[in-house]
Amino acid sequence: MIMSENIFYEILNRDSVFIDKNKISPHYIPQTLPFRDNQINTLSLWLSPALKGERPHNIFIYGKVGTGKTTVVKNVVSNLENYSLEHKMPVKAIYLNCRNYQTKYSILAYCVQLFYPENNFFGYSKPFIYDKFITYINEHHINLIVVLDEIDKIKENEIDDLIYSLTRSNDELAFGGVSVLGISNNLFFKSKLDPRTKSSLCELEDVYPPYNSEELQEILRQRVALAFKKDTVTDSAINAAAAIAAKESGDARTAVMLLLRGGELADLEKKIVTDKEVINAKEKVDQDVMKSMVLTLPVQLQIVLLSISQLYLEKPKGIMKITGALEANVFYSGEVYEKYQQLCSSFKEKSVSLRWFREYIDELETYGFITTTISGKGIRGNTTLIKLCVEAKLLYDMLANAFNS
Repeated sequence: MIMSENIFYEILNRDSVFIDKNKISPHYIPQTLPFRDNQINTLSLWLSPALKGERPHNIFIYGKVGTGKTTVVKNVVSNLENYSLEHKMPVKAIYLNCRNYQTKYSILAYCVQLFYPENNFFGYSKPFIYDKFITYINEHHINLIVVLDEIDKIKENEIDDLIYSLTRSNDELAFGGVSVLGISNNLFFKSKLDPRTKSSLCELEDVYPPYNSEELQEILRQRVALAFKKDTVTDSAINAAAAIAAKESGDARTAVMLLLRGGELADLEKKIVTDKEVINAKEKVDQDVMKSMVLTLPVQLQIVLLSISQLYLEKPKGIMKITGALEANVFYSGEVYEKYQQLCSSFKEKSVSLRWFREYIDELETYGFITTTISGKGIRGNTTLIKLCVEAKLLYDMLANAFNS
């Protein structure tokens, strides 16, 4: 049997619209950040006390997905550390994504391991890790900034203890200090904190606005020049990607992903990227964005979404009004809460009170997964009606697989 030529020779030699696909990835951090000068200047001002030997305030940055929060923070923190190294100042920043570090222990252990890279503290007790954390800062007189990206992903039974410990650690320090820089998509995040924790924060806050269509066009042109061969992406493609992203969320990552997927389609068809490729890429990008959002939600929010999608598949017709008219694809908050409690029991998760459940519903509406209305005429009683805004089967399959894996 004669082996055919390795398929990768043909694939790698195939003509492509890309010169550097990484530059059109949503994970790429550009050197210049269009339309975020005000945010960069504000954050730089807030962190500048660290360079004067003072402890900066705690800072919280909010905004929807794709508004440049992480990019701005990484840019400013990198400049801060470079300046401190250049001028031999004891300033240090530690960045953690809380998707991967969801407990107080894992976060402090990560910091301590960076402080003492020659040691292995895996398995040591919580008090020991905390003591090493405090001791290092004290001995080296460090102003430490702990950057907690997606801080709302920290487990609910851990978040108060973590923030309280980090902020109150300053009372135990003779030298240096600890500041928290939290980043979150969730504007409701602080409402869940214990009043004692809130009072210890003394924080500064900034909310990053979504990009508009014109801003997204400029961002995409900057990326196209880095990622694509000349004249392989039409203005119509850039305009279409910017318009779709602006209409739905103002999310720069969505706009970038539309051009990335559009470029991949153009490569398959051996043509340039036009608005047709961008529009054809939209369904795939929508699924990628939704999957990314759904699978990184806290477990409790995932269970609420699973409850709604399961009800939708079990009872797709919705609710019947007193008049006999059908309110399609809508569910009472009470029946969703009941399903949520059943699923919590089956997953061995502790269900929350009805008051906290309402907070979860508000969060999911903010993310665009659902809409809610107060029941009006024709419906008995006064209750909240919940409607799913994404494809139920796709959502259910994602979450069911995640919980069963």
